[in-house]
Formats: sequence, C-alpha cells, structure tokens
Amino acid sequence: MFRTRASLATLLVASVLTGCSTGGSSGGSSTQATPAGSSTQATPAGNDGRCEASGADFTIGKLASPELLEQARKASGSQMARILKPHDMITLEYRSERLNLNVDDKGVVTRVNCG
Repeated sequence: MFRTRASLATLLVASVLTGCSTGGSSGGSSTQATPAGSSTQATPAGNDGRCEASGADFTIGKLASPELLEQARKASGSQMARILKPHDMITLEYRSERLNLNVDDKGVVTRVNCG
C-alpha cells in the first residue's frame, strides 16, 4: 500500500514538473516562428511589452505565416507571439506580453488574444 502511494506521488510530481519545464523549442529563439506553439520574441513597442490584441485584429481571416505573426506581434506591442492550431497542446499560464493567433484546421486566423 505504501509503495503504491509513493509511486503515485512520484508520478504526480514528475508530471507536474514536466508541465513546468521549458523545452528547447517551446521557448523559441528571437526569430523562430513555426506554427505548432511557435514563439517570436523582440523588444516591446512602447507599452512595456504588454499585449494589446486589438492591434492584431487585422490578421483575422488571413492565412497564418511567420511574416503575419511578426506583423501582428509588432502591431500589438507584444514581446512574443505564437500561432495556435486547434489540437495544439499549450500551457495555461497567462503571459501579458504574449500574443496568440488561433487558427483553424486550414491555418486561417480565427481569433486573436493575449496570454
């Protein structure tokens, strides 16, 4: 009984720490922009790097691309941005400096939000 509980506790801790870790590609580089949870980072555009999603509303209805992602990031004043596909696994932490472009199965932007 004790072994079972200890094993379950160890498994729980390992899974929590795995969810909190940052992998090599999830952090992204300053120029990397690939669709599956991609990130782009740069200096903020005058608003302390906080995201203003309304600045990137022009992307809705357009096909997502690294170039569009960078334009949206700059327009929103965000420090980083990513493209989220319908079945992408994502972390649930809120980051006020991150812009999200949500796309449908065809890669067309359907929603823009911060976090």
